[in-house]
Amino acid sequence: MLLLCTTTIKPLGLSSVVKHCLVLSFRMAHDLKPLAEDFRQKNKSCFILGVSGETGKELLKEIVERKLFSRITVIGRRQLTFEGEAYENLVQEVVDFEKLNDYAAAFQGHDVGYCCLGTTKAKAGADGFIRVDHDYVLKSAELAKAGGCSHFNLESSKGADKTSGFLYLKVKGQVEADIELLGFERYSIYRPAVLMVDRQESRPAEWFARKVLGPFSSMFPTAMSIPIQSVTRAMVANTLIPAGEKVEILENKAIYDLGKAPEK
Repeated sequence: MLLLCTTTIKPLGLSSVVKHCLVLSFRMAHDLKPLAEDFRQKNKSCFILGVSGETGKELLKEIVERKLFSRITVIGRRQLTFEGEAYENLVQEVVDFEKLNDYAAAFQGHDVGYCCLGTTKAKAGADGFIRVDHDYVLKSAELAKAGGCSHFNLESSKGADKTSGFLYLKVKGQVEADIELLGFERYSIYRPAVLMVDRQESRPAEWFARKVLGPFSSMFPTAMSIPIQSVTRAMVANTLIPAGEKVEILENKAIYDLGKAPEK
């Protein structure tokens, strides 16, 4: 039995949080393979935002390798190059995030949406960070909802809280709350801790995690960090599992545990 602890949020009430432990014994008892097989039969389509980033890149790889969707669309600001036959049928939609309403068609006809879009204050400045991590993300969610998306998956951050005094956590918490108001049939929020990943761009917190927390993380994997592969595997696994709640928040340990669930 795998006990997945999530946080269920009441509509319009992220401040009033109800802890909810969702017992999913079938995850271990029946594994994910039959769920994946059943999911494939439904011929669902998905889109992914933020594939130029590390999480989005790893998520796309996971989804392509698992062959879960009949159509996969990557939405981004520039055309990307992918190697391998598995990516031949990938659809790419290049958009201008400053004029997303002009690209509403890119968000139409998808059953599942994954948003890994984000930047940092250090890279984009405070205003640029808010524009990307809140405005772009929220507008993308609005267009996805209007386009028929029923399950929206958002990569957020450990500690996200719209009342936080820290800009990063405040913005993450605010966009979580704003997307909830859109009323997706299913809305999954993932709050990973510091990602263990070798980024092309410099992020001091992740560099510190790799260099200093690496040995510690092997003994206590969910204390302060998490491997990026655990996050993407959890996002895919959670997609396969029937919804327990309309809105669900997976905290770091829940992400790590779900990312370990085997597909036999």
